[in-house]
Parts: sequence; structure tokens; C-alpha cells
Amino acid sequence: MGDGRQLDASARGAAFANDARRVWEVAEPIHAVLYFHPAVRRFAAEAGCYSFGAGYVGMRAAPLGAASAAMITSTFYSFAPRRIARWVPDVWSYSSPARLLDARLAAVDAVLRELWGLDATGVVVRRAADLAGRVAAAAVTAGRPLAAANAALPIPREPHLALWQALTMLREHRGDGHVAALVRSEVGPVEALILSAATGRSPAEQLRVSRGWSEQEWAGAAADLAARGWLTPDGTLTAHGAQVRAEIENITDLLAAAPYRQLAHDERDELYAILYGLAERVALGGGFTWPNPIGLNWPPASDRPRQPVELGSTDG
Repeated sequence: MGDGRQLDASARGAAFANDARRVWEVAEPIHAVLYFHPAVRRFAAEAGCYSFGAGYVGMRAAPLGAASAAMITSTFYSFAPRRIARWVPDVWSYSSPARLLDARLAAVDAVLRELWGLDATGVVVRRAADLAGRVAAAAVTAGRPLAAANAALPIPREPHLALWQALTMLREHRGDGHVAALVRSEVGPVEALILSAATGRSPAEQLRVSRGWSEQEWAGAAADLAARGWLTPDGTLTAHGAQVRAEIENITDLLAAAPYRQLAHDERDELYAILYGLAERVALGGGFTWPNPIGLNWPPASDRPRQPVELGSTDG
């Protein structure tokens, strides 16, 4: 790490890393309503973004301010430069970061109230917002541009929005760390997508098209991975490729782990259990679809909580 410390790969460090991954698996569907719920497009259009791509890029990048296409391509990492250039800088001329920040909160407010009903402002969501907020507040954002930009935003007063924002910040914190792990392993944007597809987490064609890469670019990157001994000619991972991919995920988990030290073990389990129940309602309510480019399905790989949290109380 930049200050000379080493990643904590001890048993205790691995436990925090495992919890960071478990929480991400149930937090991501909640964050991702911004991309998957159809109602969001109306809010994006009202803010001046009339295509899905413009709304996605504009709303996700809005915390950075009116960033350049080069900056957004770099921080998003897996998108082809020409894909981002379809919407940036034009999106900042027919909308603005401030309008899009307001629009994304308004969209999330409407969607989560629809999916969670009165529970959106209930004690369980308030508890989750408190726990996730403590983790987010402890996250170091140096060298993590998307996390830093989201951490600088005001915390909404409404508990479901405060929860969503904390989970969004932690999601981008993890994503920034994942980019660092990819760079460390000399895995470029297209190669990262191909390795993800080779694990079966996302369909290859969905990844290629959604991120804007040509068939020629995809084939060239696959050939490079095969030359490194990571991929077979038919596109499956070799044993060495699987090991490299697992190491990247392990480093990502370790880099995401430190903020979770703010919570006791039972609090981390409690946060996971609450988010599992909330995410399940998102998934079953159509707010999260799969397979998807994120590479996360429902139910998640992690186990169902032994003691699921009962929702239904709206007392503050």
C-alpha cells in the first residue's frame, strides 16, 4: 500500500475481506436499481438525458462534476473510449452534474419506496443506514476517485436514501480497488471483461456490446490472454487463468475490507442480514435483473442469513 503497509491477509484480515464481499453481494442490487429499474429512465429524461447510455453515464459520473470523457473512461475502466465519447461532454450541455445528482436521488427515492413500501422509512432501514454509514465514513478514499466523489456528497436525511448513498459510496470504493487490482495484474479493460465472461458470471456478448468494444478488439484481447496462458482457444479459463482471476478477486476483497473494521462481528452479520432481505425485495420486484454486466445474480453466492431480519416496523 502507498503508506508502506501490507494488505492484511491473516485469518482476521481474511474474515473482514469475506464480510466485505458478502455485503457487496447484497448491497449491489440495492445500488443497481439506478441502472435496472425502468422508472429511472423517466427521471433521467426529465433531467435532459433521453437515452439509457446518457442517463447511466451522467448519473454515475455526476459526483465527479463535469468530468471529461477521458476521466470517465479511466475511472469506469471497462468501457471503450468511443462508447463514453458518445455522451461526454455533450451530456453536460443538455444537463448538468447538479441536475443529475438530484435526478438520481429522486429516482432512487421513488423506486425504493415502491419496492419497500413503508419499510423504506422504518427502523430496520434506519438501522442499516446507520451501520452502512459508519462503514462508509471510515473508508479511506485516497487514490479512489469515484469513492472520493461520492463520499463528498451530502448525506440525505431520509433513511432509505442515506442507506443507498452509503452503499453506493462503498460500491465505488470497492470498484476503485478492483481497478487497482486489475492494473497490478496488467489486465486491461477488454481483458478484464473477457476474464469475467470466462468465469460464467456474465454473457460475453452482453459485456462486449454494453461496454462498446468491437469484435476485432475482443478477439485480439482474447488472443493476448491465450498467449499469456490464461485462456484456451475456445475461451475458457486455464488453470493458471483461473488462479489469476481468483487472485484479482481476493485482492479486491482485501482492498475493500478495512472500513468494515468499524463494525463488530455481530454488527457485520446484522448488516448482511438486513441487506439480504432488502435486496431480495428489490430482485423479486424487478429492480435488479440478471444476467447482467455486473456479474452478480440472485440469490447471491453467499449463504442466506441464518436469522433473516423481519421487516415491517415503521416506528422511528
